[in-house]
Formats: sequence, C-alpha cells, structure tokens
Amino acid sequence: MKEDAPGLPDLLAPGLSVVFCGLNPGLSSALEQRHFLNPSNRFWRTLHLAGFTSEQLSPLEDNRVLEFGCGLTTVVPRATTSAQAVKAHEYRDAAQALEDKIAHWQPAYIAFLGKPAYAAISGQREIHWGLQAQRFAEAKVWVLPNPSGLNRSFNLDRLVEAYTELRLATL
Repeated sequence: MKEDAPGLPDLLAPGLSVVFCGLNPGLSSALEQRHFLNPSNRFWRTLHLAGFTSEQLSPLEDNRVLEFGCGLTTVVPRATTSAQAVKAHEYRDAAQALEDKIAHWQPAYIAFLGKPAYAAISGQREIHWGLQAQRFAEAKVWVLPNPSGLNRSFNLDRLVEAYTELRLATL
C-alpha cells in the first residue's frame, strides 16, 4: 500500500449529536473505503461500550453509525500508515474545509480524536481532554483520546471512560 491513497467518504447527516473527527484515514481504511478498518483500532468497541450504539458495529457497516445520531469525518483526507506522518500545516490547511462541512451539517458536537489536529487548528499549544472553551462552526468541541491501537497511553477502560463523558454530555 502506498501513502496518498484516496480519502474516506464522510458519514454525515443533519441533526447529529456528535461528529467524530479522525485525524486522517489509515491506508487500509482509505483503500477499502471503511472507517476504522484496522483490527487494532478500538473505535467501534469503544463507541459501543460508551453507550453511543446499542450493538457493536463493524467497519463494514460503518454507515450505520448515522442511525445512532453520530457521524464520521477526518480533518486531513490524505491516508497514511500513521497519523504521525501528518504535519501541523496539513491540519491548518484543512481547517476551513472542515469548518465549512461542520457549519453545513450543524452537529451539536464535534469530537476530535486526538489532540494534534485541534491544537493545530485552534493555535493552542496546551489542549486538555474533554469539552473545550471554543466552538468550531457553532458546534461544541470535545477532544477525545485517539482509539488507534498505536495509542498505548489509553487502555480500553480509559477510552470508554473518556467517550462516556461525551455521551453523557450529549443527552
């Protein structure tokens, strides 16, 4: 697989409670056109255990996330083997398109999956987990730990705890 595979289609609709915003697609996800396809990624399990979905969805049914009032997008469309390959200027360069997208669909929350994108977009050096003071295109901003299997700072229990806080805030 080579870098710069096609991006992923957004899964967005009007009236969503939250849009989960990944940093950028992984190569396998982009090639197969399925969000969070890598088996080491804990997104689908975390989403279910945190109560966003009544059943654990698989990447092959990623479009069903809309049934639960959630959407999916990425900041940077360029696929890479690791989000660490994305440079801060790429997040800043992609910010206006993301802002336009969020303004169009008007979700209640946008949840950035990891700190790098939101730090670059907001210009803040120190980002804390959870609800942010600023809004993004009128959506409330929440920063969540990235569910990638490469993120060893957060085990499954800690991921579920962080995602559950967001779910409770959306009620």
